[in-house]
Amino acid sequence: MIDAPDATSTRPYLIRALYEWCTDNGFTPYVAVAVDNSVQVPREYVKDGEIVLNIGLDATSSLKLGNDFIEFKARFAGTTREIMVPVNQVMAIYARENGQGMAFPLAPPQGVKTVASFSTNLVSVADGTPVAAPELKTVQLTSVESERQKDEPNDEPDPPRPSTTSPRPALKRVK
Repeated sequence: MIDAPDATSTRPYLIRALYEWCTDNGFTPYVAVAVDNSVQVPREYVKDGEIVLNIGLDATSSLKLGNDFIEFKARFAGTTREIMVPVNQVMAIYARENGQGMAFPLAPPQGVKTVASFSTNLVSVADGTPVAAPELKTVQLTSVESERQKDEPNDEPDPPRPSTTSPRPALKRVK
C-alpha cells in the first residue's frame, strides 16, 4: 500500500474549470451533492441523501467557487436561501443540456487517513519493471428516458417528441 501525499485537492480546480466550460458554451452547470450535516441546503429538496443544484448564472447570486466551499444564494419556491456546500461533498458537475461533465469519489470522513490501494499489474515503459495501476470505479451519465425504457417494457409506441428537446441527463452510479 502507498500513502497518498499531502497535496491540495484537484477537485475545486476541476469544478471551476468545468463550470467555466459550461458557461462558455451556453450550458447550465449542475452539481450533484451528497448531503450530510456539513451541507447547508434546503432539506425538503434532498432525496436519498443527495441533491442536484443549478449553479448557473441565472439561478444564483453571489456565487463563490472556493477551494473549500461552494457558496451562493438561490431561490427555492420563491424564497431566497443561502447555500453552502463543502467541495468534498460534490459528487459530480455536469451540463444539464448534454450530461457532459465529471464525477468525483466522495472523500472519507475527517480524521480518516486515505491510503491508495492498487491492483492490476502493468509494465513500466522505462525499464520493463512491474508497476501497479489503481483500481478504477466508473460513473456513467445516462438519460432518464433510456433508464425508463430499460426498467419498464412498454408495448405502446412512444409519443412523438419535438426534435428541439433532448431527454434530461441524470447521474447514475455504477460500482
